[in-house]
Amino acid sequence: MQREDIQKLIESGIPESIVEVEGDDGTHFGAIIVSDTFAGKSMVQQHQIVYKALGDKMGTAIHALSIQTLTPEEWEQKKKLRVV
Repeated sequence: MQREDIQKLIESGIPESIVEVEGDDGTHFGAIIVSDTFAGKSMVQQHQIVYKALGDKMGTAIHALSIQTLTPEEWEQKKKLRVV
């Protein structure tokens, strides 16, 4: 599985999301997903949304995925903190 494949799966499962996927070894990846869908949901619920978008690829083609979910407002705050 490639980063681009994971990104496409998440984007198609979570419309209008911003997705960044890192990782080059083919099995271990990290993803930042930004979506209004996450507003008002617990972290567990947010991650369940991502797992649903990945379907049966999680645990098979994707061995490990570190997930960071953010709302657009949280993403803007995080970007502001990075620029120092």
